[in-house]
Amino acid sequence: MKTLLVILGLSISSIVVSQTPEERLSQLGLTLPVVPTPAANYVNVVRTGNLLFLAGKGPTKPDGKYMTGKVGEDLSIEQGYEAARLTALAQLAVLKSELGDLGKVKRIVKVLGMVNCTPYFIDQPKVMNGYSDLMVEVFGEKGKHARSSVGMCSLPFNIAVEVEMIVEVED
Repeated sequence: MKTLLVILGLSISSIVVSQTPEERLSQLGLTLPVVPTPAANYVNVVRTGNLLFLAGKGPTKPDGKYMTGKVGEDLSIEQGYEAARLTALAQLAVLKSELGDLGKVKRIVKVLGMVNCTPYFIDQPKVMNGYSDLMVEVFGEKGKHARSSVGMCSLPFNIAVEVEMIVEVED
């Protein structure tokens, strides 16, 4: 019986490991939004060598509107977490558009998370966990990254969160 459980455990582990990022998104019940159009004179992503530098994106709700407000005033930590998660989906949509296949992601390298918050709000890392948690759910170990979480007195369009990301991709 113990041997059977070990074999079963290994089989389940290999299924999880062999899932593509797109399959993981589907399993989570998540759909990538339409790729956001840049709001000014810049592009969504710049590639240099095997690195992709993604421009800042904000939390796009399923209806296409931004999630707005100041965390610590208009939004709770939990709502900020959700805003960061929505922002992660927007960035994944940019990656999918650029690469055609999220399986080409070798590593999420660096994340800069900016939280629209009150001057005395100190839990920016708790908000940005929404972004980081989703990257790990989608990419596993490849989704673990270096991160900065900072508070801002305001963000464009009053969005709750804005995130920039650097990603290493396969040749």
